[in-house]
Formats: sequence, C-alpha cells, structure tokens
Amino acid sequence: MENCIFCKIVRREIPSDKIYEDENLLAFNDIKPAAPIHFLLIPKRHIDSLSDVQDIHQSLLGKMLLLAPQLAKDRGCENGFRTIINTGPVGGQEIFHLHFHIIGGRDRLPGMIHSG
Repeated sequence: MENCIFCKIVRREIPSDKIYEDENLLAFNDIKPAAPIHFLLIPKRHIDSLSDVQDIHQSLLGKMLLLAPQLAKDRGCENGFRTIINTGPVGGQEIFHLHFHIIGGRDRLPGMIHSG
C-alpha cells in the first residue's frame, strides 16, 4: 500500500528504530511507548488487520506468534509481557497494517479494560 506508514517503514522511506528483521517480518520500537519496553511486530506484506487474514497467512501468523516472546525476552521481559492486536476502528486500530504491540518492562502492567 503506497500511503501506509508501516509499508513506508518496510521500504525504508521512513526511518525506524529496528530491533529485528527477516524476509517476512520487521520489529521496531514504538515512537510513543506505553511502557519501558514497547515495540511493534509487523509483517512486511501488507495486511489491513487481523480481520483480513486468510488461510494463506497461517504460517506468517505462526511465525509472528513464535517470534514475539523471543524478542520480548531478548529485550528484558523475563517475567512476562502483553501482546495487543488492535483490530478495526472499534478495537482501537489506528494504522491499518496488521501489527502486534509487545509491551513490558514493568513489575506489573496496569489492567486493560475498565468498566464504567
């Protein structure tokens, strides 16, 4: 996607603080971290959101799920971390390119959803 900010990062048109890259995936630190450790893991191939994945994406998603804890541990999340996949406008997705937020680096992360 030509105007997708994450696609521009993949194409190196926009710089990122990269922490991992291979032929299919890219991980980089979030520019507005919610915790001491907060990075994004994205597929290089553009997929709008988790709602848009298909059977052909199964191995890619599996690779992402296997890589996330490895990268989190490498970054210092020894006792756990949070993985967030915001999906669609109601789910809080702001950039419509599938991405995982991996967040940690605190003794305990705050709760996610508050009733009210």
